Amino acid sequence: MEQPYLLLTPGPLTTTSSVKEVMLKDWCTWDSDYKDIVQSIRSRLLQLGQAPEEEYTAVLIQGSGTFGVEAVIGTAVPDDGKLLILANGAYGERIQEIARVLGIRHRTLEHAPDELPGADQLDALLKQDTLITHVAFVHCETTTGILNPLEALVQVIKNHGKIAIVDAMSSFGGTPIAVAELGIDYLVSSANKCIQGVPGFSFVISRKSELIKCKGRARSLSLDLFDQWQVMDNDAGKWRFTSPTHVVRAFYQALLELEEEGGVEQRCARYTRNQQTLVRFMEQAGFKAHLPAAVQSPFITTFEYPDLTSFTFEAFYRFLKEKGFVIYPGKLSKALVFRIGTIGDVHIEDIERLCEAAASYLTTLRLES
Repeated sequence: MEQPYLLLTPGPLTTTSSVKEVMLKDWCTWDSDYKDIVQSIRSRLLQLGQAPEEEYTAVLIQGSGTFGVEAVIGTAVPDDGKLLILANGAYGERIQEIARVLGIRHRTLEHAPDELPGADQLDALLKQDTLITHVAFVHCETTTGILNPLEALVQVIKNHGKIAIVDAMSSFGGTPIAVAELGIDYLVSSANKCIQGVPGFSFVISRKSELIKCKGRARSLSLDLFDQWQVMDNDAGKWRFTSPTHVVRAFYQALLELEEEGGVEQRCARYTRNQQTLVRFMEQAGFKAHLPAAVQSPFITTFEYPDLTSFTFEAFYRFLKEKGFVIYPGKLSKALVFRIGTIGDVHIEDIERLCEAAASYLTTLRLES
């Protein structure tokens, strides 16, 4: 089936034909062939995260990335615990909403969407509020595309003996993350991001010594991370409830293709070339990147509207879609922006064609004004 357009989004994203093709076969959730695939996925995820199997486990959770985040927050934080959330965008705020709905005691250290959470400020707050037991933050906040300082923040969290929860939804598989070396306790990501699978499940890389403390803690039956882990371990790849079999098989294929590309380092290099090419040509066309390069991730980039009163995102979106590209609207309440993703089965030549289309659109607007 011909792909009508490229998804230049932070996920779902454009996948390879080979990832899509493996979903044509049906699978039985109880069969050993399928469960072997699940077990291989779990092992490969630990390898990608540089997390040794004797210390860490990988648990797969039905649903989108938010399901995985909620499973961790709702399972890991005990009733007498307190969660600190670092938020500089919509997805940090979503963690706060999860904590509120679940009745988890929490506080939020808020920053502007274009501002990095500072290690010094975190250190001071943890010294001041000794009731905090867990700290959660987003690595790549796709509200803007900002890349938060993972190593510095986790180091402060561990220096204070707190539990580190990292939402690496849009970064895991697209940039190296040494989970064990950094001391991350829970890392959450999703099938349809940098590993380039399709939507349908999230996954959690968990420190076993922390997860084993979570028996009976979960505030949800379906999102009980401890019980999901126990069943997957004790029944060699079985999920507690019906798993998204076609999505799982597609994800396994995507993992193989990540290895064929040369691993996370090579994929990160491709995404970085995509993003840098995008910014260079878009700025030549008359658009301005919202973030400075020093804090910009290679995954998604926010651009400001051009200084043309006739420009509207809706018309620009329709024009690009007709040319074979789908982009994202902005997610900032105080700025007129839109976003373009550079992950998935997308390459330099695709980015160049997109930028040519964007430049031609602005040229037409200028001639008409």
